[in-house]
Amino acid sequence: MKFTLSHHDGAARRGRLELAHGSVDTPAFMAVGTYGSVKAMSPEELQAIGAQIVLGNTFHLWLRPGVEVIARHGGLHRFMGWNRPLLTDSGGFQVFSLGRLRRISEEGVRFASPLNGDRMMLTPEESMRIQRALDSDIAMIFDECLEYPASEKATAVSMQRSLRWAERSRRAHDGSRNALFGIVQGGMHEPLREESLAGLVAIGFDGYAVGGLSVGEPKDARERILAHTVPKLPVGRPRYLMGMGTPEDLVDAVVRGVDLFDCVLPTRNARNGWLFTRYGDVKIRNARWRDDARPLDESCGCYACRNFTRAYLHHLQKANEILGARLNTLHNLFYYLELMRELRVAIEAGTLGQTAARILEGRRAGADRGVDGPA
Repeated sequence: MKFTLSHHDGAARRGRLELAHGSVDTPAFMAVGTYGSVKAMSPEELQAIGAQIVLGNTFHLWLRPGVEVIARHGGLHRFMGWNRPLLTDSGGFQVFSLGRLRRISEEGVRFASPLNGDRMMLTPEESMRIQRALDSDIAMIFDECLEYPASEKATAVSMQRSLRWAERSRRAHDGSRNALFGIVQGGMHEPLREESLAGLVAIGFDGYAVGGLSVGEPKDARERILAHTVPKLPVGRPRYLMGMGTPEDLVDAVVRGVDLFDCVLPTRNARNGWLFTRYGDVKIRNARWRDDARPLDESCGCYACRNFTRAYLHHLQKANEILGARLNTLHNLFYYLELMRELRVAIEAGTLGQTAARILEGRRAGADRGVDGPA
């Protein structure tokens, strides 16, 4: 992996990440392909709208279809027909979301399979083995994810275990051609975040992610942790904010100096008829769009906005037509990818402050008018 920074605007960075299956211009948003598929989108469509990297879910692919099946196809790229970079998470978040179905020990996490109840165990070594078989361009260490709220004592115990698991992940990953990122934990406690980061840097990773956010914490607490943590991340390594978020979240984090993002929001919301535009959000199921002959967003260049009206998208959503989910997903991902492109251009031009303010004001104005989208 090679990461180069070409421009700065304040704390924001414009760079390029060169990986085994291609390059990624940063800041970049990764669409989430949980089961080796970005829901409602083909790989060809993803490439057409400018997706450079996709995220795959180690835990779910391990359970189904199984890592051996994917390995026999030559890895996840060939299995899913995607020839550009892939990042895989470690499975940590998914096993910890199982709640009472799992038991944590120093060795790893034992849990009951949500598919058939079989007893299974995921360890740092097993997570690295799975990700190596998937042959992702970027693998993530196996870490412990805490629920919110958690006491400082419980958070410290969890963070220290995650550091020990990070060292085991590093050793198990050695010899792989692909990159490995560490994940900063520590909950809502700044000193624990600093201890986590120092431990990860001492081990040494190709990039560093901020984890343990978007788990129910208040927005002001999340912003406080980001403001404290992001400036301390190693300058010459990619910075990845996991699991966030809204367009506003992305703009804010880019301004702070984050390089990579992933979130299910644009795809999940699309299937539920919640569409993102530069003028605010449109809930296309609402009756107000039933006879609206305008495109969803006249300034958007996506296939849905160039060819269909709000009334048609409303009809598809109400009728539960598959095409509705496809067009909605295409639009939302196009919007997110164009948002990142706009931010990259602004960093290059040294105009990020003005661009970010314009983007946020455009979306805020729609919300302040009390309408869900362009009037």
